[in-house]
Formats: sequence, structure tokens, C-alpha cells
Amino acid sequence: MIDGFIALYIFALAAILGFEIIRKVPVVLHTPLMSGSNFIHGIVLVGAMIALGHADTTLEKVFGFIAVFLGAGNAAGGYVVTERMLEMFKPRVKKDDSQDNQGGQ
Repeated sequence: MIDGFIALYIFALAAILGFEIIRKVPVVLHTPLMSGSNFIHGIVLVGAMIALGHADTTLEKVFGFIAVFLGAGNAAGGYVVTERMLEMFKPRVKKDDSQDNQGGQ
């Protein structure tokens, strides 16, 4: 029983600490931070796959499958969001008006 309270206490402290750290990160550094967290999500996904491989009961297999499914979605979604964030930093190319007007003549 006490182990559950210790785990909950550690989780709460980690959540508060994580929130405070991320809140103080400048906006410019959010993209590299996301990229680094995607790497960690990949490691978590590998761990879920290993746990699923060692599952014996049906309940363990179901939880393992859910963990792998959600982990894969989390990692893939993180890379998609990071790519979109990187696109915002690329300079925009202006259209050439002379080529647009040639088609109408």
C-alpha cells in the first residue's frame, strides 16, 4: 500500500518539475526539445515491444498491444508535429507575378 503512495508522490513531483522546466524554455528551443523527446518516445516504444514479447497471459498481451499501439502513435505524431514546426522556420518563396499574367493573355 505504501509503495503506491510513493509511486504517486514521485509521479506528482515529476509532473510539477516537468511543467516548471518546460514553461521556462524559450519558444525558439521548443523544436529541438520536441525532437529530443521523440527520441525518448522511440525508446519507450522499444521497451513496450520487449514487454509485449515477454507477455504470458492474455491480459498482459492486451496491455502490451495497447502500449505498443499508443507508443507508435505518440512517436509518429511527434515527428509530424516537429516537421510542421520546422516548416515554419523556412523562408517563404514569393510567386513571380510575370508568369501568372502570361497564361491569361
